[in-house]
Amino acid sequence: MELRVLKYFLTVAREGGLTGASEVLHVTQPTMSRQIQELEEELGQKLFVRTTRSMVLTPEGMLLRKRAEEILEMADRTKAEFSSMNIAVTGDVFIGSGETYTLQHITDLMAALREEHPGIHFQIYSGNSEDVLERLEKGLLDFGVLISQPDLSRYHSLQLPARDTWGLILRRDHPLTQKETIRKEDLAGIPLITSQQNLTEQKTGNDYLDWFGDSYGSLNIVATYSLLYNAALMVKSGIGCAVGLDRIINTIETADLCFRPFEPPLEAGTAVVWKKYQVFSKPAEILLERMMAAFGE
Repeated sequence: MELRVLKYFLTVAREGGLTGASEVLHVTQPTMSRQIQELEEELGQKLFVRTTRSMVLTPEGMLLRKRAEEILEMADRTKAEFSSMNIAVTGDVFIGSGETYTLQHITDLMAALREEHPGIHFQIYSGNSEDVLERLEKGLLDFGVLISQPDLSRYHSLQLPARDTWGLILRRDHPLTQKETIRKEDLAGIPLITSQQNLTEQKTGNDYLDWFGDSYGSLNIVATYSLLYNAALMVKSGIGCAVGLDRIINTIETADLCFRPFEPPLEAGTAVVWKKYQVFSKPAEILLERMMAAFGE
């Protein structure tokens, strides 16, 4: 399976046919058609449903599209790393992170590193812990920043010094804004918007679910979210109140929304993780050294 053929496949999938793909890549249609046919024979699967006007991906084709994108991304990254070995420290550092204010501890180090090495660039991928770990395992990330921390025994990790605070994000005209803190009994019957990840995590050893206790099953959950910004939009529209972390959404006095912390307090620690036996590019290696010096015990 050649990288060139994977590029042909992805272009056909994107353009929806051989004509458009051939024009984009400046390759004749017979050549393109033969390469796609040979790829199907190599994999033993039909990748496209062909009609007179278009080519549509089969379920097997959709799987290959995802894998091909990952393979080509890794190939481009590897090429860039080797190209920068014999020159000044340049290249990309790939970091996956959930939404957390504590990421600023790392962004401060990134800013200082950029001052010393302007050729270093940072690529930030935003997602929940499951998404970040999946990309970390596939080698698409150097580091992951995890708020909700699963079993980290397979990784090296550093705990960031600050902790996030859980609470309720609500409109300023909501009756619960009269309270300084929110207790779980205050949430009875209130339309809530909660994190999709917290609904699917393990039921034991989950501080988030433990805080709610037996009342969690009776909560009026009307929507879920992956990114808190989207949840804030739902709050503004009056769909409900969002359970989330402080200092991610703008809740200053002039904002439409406000934040009220839970009582008793519920906090979340944040860890930087990376794969054991990871071979880093020079830029990623330097950032790791800075993080070890700043956050290591």
